[in-house]
Amino acid sequence: MSPWLLTPLLLVASNVVMTYAWYGHLKHPSWPMWLAVVISWGIAFFEYCLAVPANRIGYGTFTGQQLKVMQEVITLAVFAVFSVAFLGETLRWNFIAAGACLVAAVVFIFLPVD
Repeated sequence: MSPWLLTPLLLVASNVVMTYAWYGHLKHPSWPMWLAVVISWGIAFFEYCLAVPANRIGYGTFTGQQLKVMQEVITLAVFAVFSVAFLGETLRWNFIAAGACLVAAVVFIFLPVD
């Protein structure tokens, strides 16, 4: 599979897992802090199993800077869905505006620099 497709797919999958690792415990405020940390670390291991290959496969097709900006946009998109669907939060205008700024960053980072 092409790095142009595989890299973003792996990054989306890794971000779904990591978003749950970082924020899933918020639905369980009664958990002791140590338990939330241990469970989050356990989940994060699987995120690394996706993110590391994504970056290794993508590097060369993409620059490190392009990979990072791509990952940030994916993170914001995944979190937008997670915050609404899992945490029950409202998606407000400022979140959309921040997303538009990150999309602009993607445009700039992928422009040729000749």
